[in-house]
Formats: sequence, C-alpha cells, structure tokens
Amino acid sequence: MTVSVGWLPGKLRDARFDRRLRQLKAARNWYPLVALNQTGAADIAICGSNHPAYLAAMGRGAGWWDRRKMALERAHLQNSRVIVAHSRLLADQVVEHYGVDAAKIHVAYPPVDTDRFRPVDPARRRALRSALGVDEAQCAFLLASTGHARKGLDLAVEALRGRGAVLLVAGRPPDVQAPHVRYVGYRTAMEEIYPAADFTFMPSRYEPFGLVGIESVLCGTPVLVERRVGCAETLDDEAALRFDADHPESVAAAVDAALDRLRSGRARLAQPLRHIGYAPDTQAHLDTLLAWVERLKASSSADPTEPT
Repeated sequence: MTVSVGWLPGKLRDARFDRRLRQLKAARNWYPLVALNQTGAADIAICGSNHPAYLAAMGRGAGWWDRRKMALERAHLQNSRVIVAHSRLLADQVVEHYGVDAAKIHVAYPPVDTDRFRPVDPARRRALRSALGVDEAQCAFLLASTGHARKGLDLAVEALRGRGAVLLVAGRPPDVQAPHVRYVGYRTAMEEIYPAADFTFMPSRYEPFGLVGIESVLCGTPVLVERRVGCAETLDDEAALRFDADHPESVAAAVDAALDRLRSGRARLAQPLRHIGYAPDTQAHLDTLLAWVERLKASSSADPTEPT
C-alpha cells in the first residue's frame, strides 16, 4: 500500500504520512509495524538521525519547523517498543535528547549493496582515474557531499591546501574555489568514483552514520574520518584514519598519515570486509529486523529482551 504525499509541500509530508499511517494501523490491526520514516505508529522505530543533535552540531537554534520535526521524532522514538539505532552515537543521542530508556535501544548498523561496491582491478582503476583527470602520481581525496556545511567541505579544502593533492568533490557544486579542488559532478554511479580516489575525506560536522565510509572501504579506498562520525565505530585502523575536526593539528596528522601510506604503497584495501566490524550486506540487516518482528509477535511484554 502506498501513502501518497507527493502532492504536498515537502515540510508537510512527514506529518501527513504519520497521520495516515496511524489511521491504517488502527483500522487494519498492523502489528508489529516497522518504520524508518518517523511516525508515532512505529512498534520498531528505525533511528537514522537525530534532529536536536544536528542543530547542536551546526550551531543552530530550533525554529518553528524544527520543533515540529522534533515533536514527530520524539513520538517515533518514545511510542515504539524497540528502537533500532544505526550507530552507538545515535543510541546515545536518543537518550540524551529525548530521555528514552536505553534498554529499548539496540544498535544495528545499516546495510550497503556489497555487490555494487567492491574493489576493481588495477587496469579498471587506472581508467576510472583517467576519466576524472587524475594523474597517476597524484594523490586524490574524495568528498561526497550534497550539503557542504554539514559535510565539512571548507575543512577538507583547508586541510589539503598546499599538499600537492587534489580534492574531488562529487555531489552539489562546491561553494569554495581553490586550485586543488575539482568538481566531478553529481554522480549516481559512486562505485566508479570511490575506486578512483586514494582516500575518501569525511570531515562532517554531523554524521549519524555515514554510508559513504562503508561504500568507500568496500571499494578498497580507506577513509579519513572525523572521530565522531557514526561509521568510524565500525572501521579498523587500516580502513579509517581518525581525526578531531576541532583541532587542526589532528586533521593535518591524518592527512600526513594518508600521504605516507600512499607513498609506501599501503593505501589500498585488498580485502575490505576484514576491516568492517559488522556484516554490511542487506540480508544480515533484514535478518536482524525480522528477529525483532518475531520477538514482538511472540511476546506481549512491555520490555522485550534482545533476540539471540
């Protein structure tokens, strides 16, 4: 069944979806209801973001629309019986900003298409780099972004200034001009961009998980990642060079470490799955959700225990 909301202005769609889903659930006795989109009807609430944490990270106050969004987010989380958070970072933020009992929050990292994102052979990689105009001897960092303020484009530009490296920006056109910045367009086939880069840069000011990090690593490309980005929880030290964006010397050290690895021939990840601390395939994530569905169907307890 489809709940049509496309005819509404964007900011009204979530409220319409929530209202209609509550009606359908009551009329059809749906239980348990798994919801990714925020709705107070959810029995299993998927938590992929946290709006008050985002506002805090961006230094923004809450306006009228922000308060409406947070009210719906609060209902989504507080009304549910189980919360599936996409990172430990998000789990902590749910407790901090909404006062939800930590016992009903469980972390399940989000899935990635492991067939689509995978390493390519050296000849294919050379061809992909050539198509982007990247010289063989040049170090290429990738920033994938459609929201540059949140994704930290300014931080990446400054960190690479004078380093002899190029910053490839995929997504929205950059609002910063610099000799080492190259816009590669809005790309849907990111599996052709990650392998062409030597490293993916993730200096995000707020990133509740960051699928870009996992997609990049699956393609054999390590990441430079802000330590508070959610996906950093799941990557080992070979796949992730962590830094603290609040301290320029920390960012510089990560860039230096990346350049050293490239010069010594240790930049590529030959067996990406060894560096990711969870099973990122879709089936594994689906199995986790279905286990919760079966647990709730079998139990009327207000505090179900975690399935094995």
